[in-house]
Amino acid sequence: MSKHDENCDCGCNEEYGFDVNSTVTLTLDDDTVVECAILTIFPVDEQDYIALLPLDENGENEEGEVFLYRYTEDENEEPQLSNIEDDDEYEKVADAFDELLDSQEFDEIEE
Repeated sequence: MSKHDENCDCGCNEEYGFDVNSTVTLTLDDDTVVECAILTIFPVDEQDYIALLPLDENGENEEGEVFLYRYTEDENEEPQLSNIEDDDEYEKVADAFDELLDSQEFDEIEE
């Protein structure tokens, strides 16, 4: 999986204004607190979504699990995440994220 950096051409810095090394802290439904690295924010059908990589206490992810959420900003431009409740929507978002990963890996191979 590719990482974002200052040379990243995905638009994460310009479009969404987050640092490529940014993390967010999530509180899950069971009150578990998880630190996550922001992988990317990407559009699907005019809605933005965010891909987060949950990190362990050492700042690593050995399981390869990725969290996907709806991403919006409130009137103060503060990020808001919401669960994807619909199975069809989730499948569409997961497929789009997989395609994004595939295209980034292909770009890296060509370079």
